[in-house]
Amino acid sequence: MQFGSGLFTMINSIAKSWFTKVSEFLVVMEVSKIMKTYQDINKETIDRWVEEGWEWGKPTSHDAYISAKNGEWKVFLTPTFPVPHEWLGDLKGKKILGLASGGGQQMPIFNALGAECTVLDYSSKQIENEFLVAEREGYNIKAIEGDMTKILPFENETFDIVFHPVSNCYVEDVQHVFNEAYRVLKKGGILLAGLNNEINYIVDDEEKEIVWKMPFNPLKDKAAKEYMIKGNSGIQFSHNITEQIGGQLKAGFTLLDIYEDTNGSGRLHEMNIKTYIATKSAKLSK
Repeated sequence: MQFGSGLFTMINSIAKSWFTKVSEFLVVMEVSKIMKTYQDINKETIDRWVEEGWEWGKPTSHDAYISAKNGEWKVFLTPTFPVPHEWLGDLKGKKILGLASGGGQQMPIFNALGAECTVLDYSSKQIENEFLVAEREGYNIKAIEGDMTKILPFENETFDIVFHPVSNCYVEDVQHVFNEAYRVLKKGGILLAGLNNEINYIVDDEEKEIVWKMPFNPLKDKAAKEYMIKGNSGIQFSHNITEQIGGQLKAGFTLLDIYEDTNGSGRLHEMNIKTYIATKSAKLSK
């Protein structure tokens, strides 16, 4: 009986110790989830979208690359309207930064036109696609997995052009992005940016009713965060014109040109309501 009692005590002690360690592990896991940044969430979201066949994660084809070498090409800052060729000019020998522009869509075209390309994107899947196209077509590219909400890993006045398609809707503080773009551009350099205006964040899923108060910020609005999570849409933010165009001016840019665009599908698109803006701005010599 004494032996049996001791064995029971030992087993009970081991079980309690195991249960305690498992509980501690689960607590650590839950804390880790709570501490995950919105940037982490968005990185995971974009990676998943790419795996699911996201339109903006499909690499450009070999035929499109060859066509670009022959002078026939188009790239996009917004969903449907191609960037005017004159916005880019002659790209031979130009240094271009694709800011949040991974995926193997724009950089291959710029390479075909003679540019020296660098791309920064926090999606590992988008970076993989850049290397995939570069290897297929036989050129070199600097593709960096990085976060544009941080200080960019480049020296001052490095690039002739910063190409920045719609993406700052995944960033809470857009002023930092414009400040950094200005810093890394050479004097006389150009920022080409795709901007998402507030309209997409005002309406319901069917784009029929105004349901959200601006600004749309899931970090400060529990309902907005739950809505984003339920839709597997990452963490997105609305930004007004003051933030986006005013933000470029505040950073030091001079606005040179502008055009608008639609979503490309949905009720707002069918009604020709513009929900995107593309801007061409310059870092003029002072």
